Amino acid sequence: MTEVERAGEQPGEAQTETETVDTAAGRAATEAGGGPGGNAGPAPRGRRRIVELAIVAAVAYALDLISKIIVVEKLEGHDPIEVIGTWLRFQAVRNPGAAFGIGEALTIVFTVIAAAVIVVIVRIARKLYSTPWAIALGLLLGGALGNLTDRVFRSPGVFQGHVVDFIAPAHFAVFNLADSAIVCGGVLIVLLSFRGLDPDGTVHRD
Repeated sequence: MTEVERAGEQPGEAQTETETVDTAAGRAATEAGGGPGGNAGPAPRGRRRIVELAIVAAVAYALDLISKIIVVEKLEGHDPIEVIGTWLRFQAVRNPGAAFGIGEALTIVFTVIAAAVIVVIVRIARKLYSTPWAIALGLLLGGALGNLTDRVFRSPGVFQGHVVDFIAPAHFAVFNLADSAIVCGGVLIVLLSFRGLDPDGTVHRD
């Protein structure tokens, strides 16, 4: 092969090498999340927060269940225990209504509502990427499960069971830890909504 022929092949070889480099660079950009025009895609939201929700719900449910077992065994049928004088007492009360003794004639209705709340929370969990929302929904789920357990398994019958309440502040309704978890979860959801934080981790501005 003559020097002229070698000189004629060199530009083509250089062009081939340049195309290879460009192709590799384009592939790297695509794998990094950029499109053909070099625009970056949406930032990943991280992993779903189902585990956090489950842990909070399990803790809230366990504390409520254990406290009710102790109240039924040690306090029911006995005089109230004064915790802070007359301002706060532990007093066993069977409540057929909703939280804080509301709607005593609607036991079955509140049972259905509690079950519906649990179903809604489970559905939301599939798109849950926010830790604060996981905590709020976990509190709601644990509280709803706690009171629903009473509705199903306590007397006078299935879906008509009376909830065990025992925290009795002065001049206020008697409630339990499940009620407290539900209220705390609801307040947290309101605060998160005001701040514009959605369960999927995004922030909206009205």
